Amino acid sequence: MVRKLTAALVCAVVVLAAAFGFYVGDYYRADRSVDEYLALDSSVKVEQADYGWYLDGPSEEDALIFYPGAKVDEKAYIPILYRFAEEGMDVCLVKMPFHLAFFGMNKAADVMHQYSYANWYIGGHSLGGAMAANYAADHGDRIRGLVLLAAYPTKKLPSDMIEILLYGSEDHVLRTEAVEEGRQYAPEEYCEYVIKGGNHAQFGSYGVQKGDGKAMISASEQLEEAVRLTMEAIRK
Repeated sequence: MVRKLTAALVCAVVVLAAAFGFYVGDYYRADRSVDEYLALDSSVKVEQADYGWYLDGPSEEDALIFYPGAKVDEKAYIPILYRFAEEGMDVCLVKMPFHLAFFGMNKAADVMHQYSYANWYIGGHSLGGAMAANYAADHGDRIRGLVLLAAYPTKKLPSDMIEILLYGSEDHVLRTEAVEEGRQYAPEEYCEYVIKGGNHAQFGSYGVQKGDGKAMISASEQLEEAVRLTMEAIRK
């Protein structure tokens, strides 16, 4: 009897492990446009780091830690983050275990230990943004601001933190009721922007996402608008 139970448990574990492996192995890959940014010779240097990628621009004071969306290759966010670095916000792009930020919510701590920026911001896309918001809620002493791309907080944020939320008008993945609920956790300095014609997937560069709406603007326009609105909110 014991042997039969043991065998059944082993089989169950093997099946679950195989199912999990299949689930996490099926993720959105970065498209070819990302390669162009890796090869650019400009004021922004894109380098691999032990935590993922470091986009080193002209900033000496401000840096953004960025968590990618669920089941998305982190490199898919290099195009939008490159623009942030050009505008004066160096970026630490975090590679998540199994491409799920849920398993690496506290990776920001390891990143901050490696640099000496005066002002730290944290943000992310979709699930990555939600996990970044959780980290920000618990570390208001280190985090100056939160940048959410099609995401929302689920915990009260420190009152002296700045929160910037951006999402596209054609986003069919983000739950509007969750955004509404998330407003109750917002700090005093809260900015919410709807990018007209934008959708969920175009914050990254990984193609069409299942269940998303069709964008009415180009990916480049959506990225540029997101960066412009974010930096204006931070600098005002």
